Amino acid sequence: MDFEPSEKMVEMQARLAAFMAEHIYPAEPVFRTHFETTATPFRTPDFFEDLKEKARAEGLWNLFLPRAHGGSLSNLEYAPLAEIMGRVWWAPEIFNCNAPDTGNMETLLLYGSDAQKARWLEPLMAGDIRSGFAMTEPDVASSDATNIECEIRREGGDYVVNGRKWYTTGGMRESCAVFIVMGKSDPDNPDRHKQQSMILVPRDAPGVNILRHVTTFGYSDAPFGEAEIVFDNVRVPAENLLLGEGRGFEIAQGRLGPGRIHHCMRLVGAAQRALELVLDRVEARSTFGRKLSQHQSVREDIAQSWCEIEQARLLTLKAAAKIDAEGAKAARDLIAAIKIVAPKMAQTVIDRAIQIHGGAGLTQDLPLAELFNYARQIRLADGPDQVHMMALGRQLVRAHHAAKP
Repeated sequence: MDFEPSEKMVEMQARLAAFMAEHIYPAEPVFRTHFETTATPFRTPDFFEDLKEKARAEGLWNLFLPRAHGGSLSNLEYAPLAEIMGRVWWAPEIFNCNAPDTGNMETLLLYGSDAQKARWLEPLMAGDIRSGFAMTEPDVASSDATNIECEIRREGGDYVVNGRKWYTTGGMRESCAVFIVMGKSDPDNPDRHKQQSMILVPRDAPGVNILRHVTTFGYSDAPFGEAEIVFDNVRVPAENLLLGEGRGFEIAQGRLGPGRIHHCMRLVGAAQRALELVLDRVEARSTFGRKLSQHQSVREDIAQSWCEIEQARLLTLKAAAKIDAEGAKAARDLIAAIKIVAPKMAQTVIDRAIQIHGGAGLTQDLPLAELFNYARQIRLADGPDQVHMMALGRQLVRAHHAAKP
């Protein structure tokens, strides 16, 4: 399997890395200062918009969009670019490549009507609006999506939505214009995977109540934010339904496959940056009369981290290549595998980096604590480790016995 990038992709990776070096890394202290002092943390800051214009002017925009959906890159070609963006947790938005908007854009591309695309997809692709994905609920074990209790009930020419959601990434933003909401439209259907539907709900619709902002490890994730929302008799036109009644689970699987691997691509970049910070640190600090780089335990941490990053990177590339060749459904084993491996790898590598940096590793002076927070989130987001292990184990057993004569 050949993972060597083409000349074109080497050049694109160099352009993106140069943009990061010139514009993104220098903006990290600006980002930190802004969100420590602003009274409007969920308003997109002006310097974000300035950076977006620069990225768009340099052709570094909507890079996530695969060729099958009208983009210019394959998943395999996009992977190293997502890795570069992942070195700064908020950087993907600058290139219009951030979750949940990428997943929502792909959902609309795959399943949206022409009218839905015109109203929501076009401004999302342009970066004029943001969006949220409302699936997880606080009152049920949402790792089993068939548990979802939010109600989507048909009334004449409308649907009425009632339910409570949380961890709706992007839901706090002033620029968030629409939610894709998953709920039950046919709770009595004997097929548990055909009880759910997905519907487009404008954020400003009457009855959409943002209850609070949910933080993780004390981090606000501003300007994105994790909203807890109550949908209280929210009435939307029937044409806002995606694909059709009972198709919600199907849409969720189609949406989450690419989203899962995008997170893994970014987390490889987060871990790589953590390792590079370690490599600088160990030559700059000394303990007990020796550089940190001369201590055996530190060398072992460096070696182990390098091996783990490389393993995860190769598995990510293999999964991306499989998606390109045969589609996300055929690549589901590899997608599950990398979703199990990459977040835990990143969490482990970043934790070692924090330890080697001592107290500084825990502070806002370095990106490590926030990158750790991101890695830990993704061990739950888009399906927890245990669900992916359960599914992968089941699939492997079935495949093994199906292959027997």
